[in-house]
Amino acid sequence: MNRRSLMTMLASLAATKSHSATSDPMQTAAQIIQKQVDAGILASAVLHVRQGKDTFQQAFGKAGNADAIFLLASITKTMTAAGVTVLADRGDLRLTDPVMKFIPEFNEGARKQVTIEQLLSHTSGLPDQLENNTELRSRHAPLAEFVQGTVRTPLLFAPGTKYHYQSMGILLAAEIVERITHMPLPDFLAKEVFVPLGMKHSALGLGHFKLADTIRCQTEHAAPESGAGDPQATSWDWNSQYWRNLAAPWGGAHGSAADVARFLDAFMHPSGQVLRQETARLMLQNHTPGLTARRGIGFAVGPEGFGKNCSQQSFGHSGSTGTLAWADPATDTTCVILTSLPSRISAQTILHPVSDVVAAGG
Repeated sequence: MNRRSLMTMLASLAATKSHSATSDPMQTAAQIIQKQVDAGILASAVLHVRQGKDTFQQAFGKAGNADAIFLLASITKTMTAAGVTVLADRGDLRLTDPVMKFIPEFNEGARKQVTIEQLLSHTSGLPDQLENNTELRSRHAPLAEFVQGTVRTPLLFAPGTKYHYQSMGILLAAEIVERITHMPLPDFLAKEVFVPLGMKHSALGLGHFKLADTIRCQTEHAAPESGAGDPQATSWDWNSQYWRNLAAPWGGAHGSAADVARFLDAFMHPSGQVLRQETARLMLQNHTPGLTARRGIGFAVGPEGFGKNCSQQSFGHSGSTGTLAWADPATDTTCVILTSLPSRISAQTILHPVSDVVAAGG
């Protein structure tokens, strides 16, 4: 046995002793991840699973410890949605309100019909990314320019008639929060969501963290809109100071696996700490009946994309940097898998296989 194999085995044994849930499914799930690390395919990962009163967590590769901070990518959308619904709870807005009520310049043609709910359920007709997305990122444009572009960009279809995954709708929802509160969204989420839930290792953007405090993404497999691993994109890709600081409300949050699990638990077991119970449950209902995907407010709902044995009550979100977080009230299970390997690769080799094992164990 070589030194690396010995260290891996010892680390695994140590991790096993420190966890309260050490069932075979958890060890199987951990082995799936460790195999990718040993093969040199995966650089860093953390797995955090809670089933009932038992919790299993383990760090892999360069992650170092279970509190390692990852770029969450589109899991961010659920957090931005939570910020919007905090304002709904206060009566500052209604999800059925037209967007133009708060962004008056968003008023041309069918834009007048777009509601906040449609922004958050991907049915607004807005595109996922702007046509000049690469140009904006490459010259380090501020979010205000993305907002200006989104206000002007043509709708792809009549609002509410189709489902089309769209980051720019989330951007406008975030803009509404900032216009109502007169606070930057990172500050608002910290105050109203992260701090109340004890999410000490989370921020939209870098917050008080340094870039060196976070896990690097394996950008050679990045999504096209994020540079696709092009060496010329290093000044604006996922690992750049620009992107990590931009605080994109659709994909720029950082967090630990345990923090993301706390966030999910706040919806599975709503206590009123951040949202009223009825508001939290409203976010998990299907707001796109009859369309091609089941979406709640910010969340994907239903088992598709999570574990094979997940129930219809399950909810969560994935992220293109190689992240997946879901919860299933039917089994009281929360599963968070954060990796450095973009989902274009890790979805089939890590995220879904691990989720299937965890869901089966529930």
